[in-house]
Amino acid sequence: MSPSPSSSSSSSPCSRPRPAPRPRLRPRQRPRQSLCCLWQWLLTLLTLAMLVLAVSGSRESQLRIGKAINIFLRYGYLGISMRVIPYNDSAESERWIFKEPTRNIYMNMSALAQSHEDTTPGIFHGDFHMEFCENRRQLFQAYFRDFTIDRLDKPWEAFTGGWFMDNAAKKLGINTSFIQGDYSYVLVRVVRFRETGKLNSEIPINQPLEAEVGARIQQFQAGNLTSAVRFMEQFGTHYVNSYTTGNSLYQVFVYSRKNYKMIKDRVKSKGLNALSKLDLYNYFAPWFAEHLGQIRSASGNATVERWARRKLQYEYYVVKYVTLLKLHGNSTLLRSLDSLLGNDAILQLDLKAMNVVFREFPE
Repeated sequence: MSPSPSSSSSSSPCSRPRPAPRPRLRPRQRPRQSLCCLWQWLLTLLTLAMLVLAVSGSRESQLRIGKAINIFLRYGYLGISMRVIPYNDSAESERWIFKEPTRNIYMNMSALAQSHEDTTPGIFHGDFHMEFCENRRQLFQAYFRDFTIDRLDKPWEAFTGGWFMDNAAKKLGINTSFIQGDYSYVLVRVVRFRETGKLNSEIPINQPLEAEVGARIQQFQAGNLTSAVRFMEQFGTHYVNSYTTGNSLYQVFVYSRKNYKMIKDRVKSKGLNALSKLDLYNYFAPWFAEHLGQIRSASGNATVERWARRKLQYEYYVVKYVTLLKLHGNSTLLRSLDSLLGNDAILQLDLKAMNVVFREFPE
């Protein structure tokens, strides 16, 4: 007699021991994600350090003639504390141009400096220019052409030294693949000047120093490296000799080596104004360039960038693209742009070495 299904518990599926649950393996974090997290963490630390220094002691953050800064505090990352190129794409509640901690070195510097603002209505207070760049290094150099730092042969590296390639491409408005290959570039830029400041002459040798600076110089030991480093840490390495603020629009055009040479030779030999409008649009068109970068503003102003995408479209048969070349010689568009480009970024900066305070010491 066969047993009934209920007579043997061992045959019931419900009575079988359940297998032990397998441990759930956590997916490994991708190296790229790890690098991004590390990069964000480093940027956060740098920003916090900048804020702490800005509120400590007698330091302040003012872009003014004669103010001293320590460029080595954020060497390679000066764009964090100086608005010179778009830093991030998130909306910021605070408008700022300059956050670098500064110190007063000399007294009564206002008597030696002059400044003015370009506000005459009805005209565009600016400049339209293009720079030819054989490679990526020259492109970085071209963007920071008007930034000079005394005793540095490559001042642009004070801003670009910490850039990763994808980060640099984003700032310049081009795809990452076009910043690492065998390409050449043309940087086209429209600049609107707002405020300019500069020293009228060299600082006189008898210009009175701030009391704290004078006291430290009395303790300074000529030829002693430690003494020099401590002075720089406390008071800075350079002072502001001149600056220009305002804003700009720029666009990077990427070319093959062959087409780059052709356009460079043509523009250099005849000049930009000698080219016909048809030639100009042809050389900077999608069928001649390998890649047309986005139009960006130096301050990362989303409003003016939207204006550019809307107003600077060019249509050739069925091809439509956005080009900064549409502003060339167009006084109507330039007048509209004049009010949109505000006093939001640093366009030019000249920093002189602080050795001026040690003129009484032997070299």
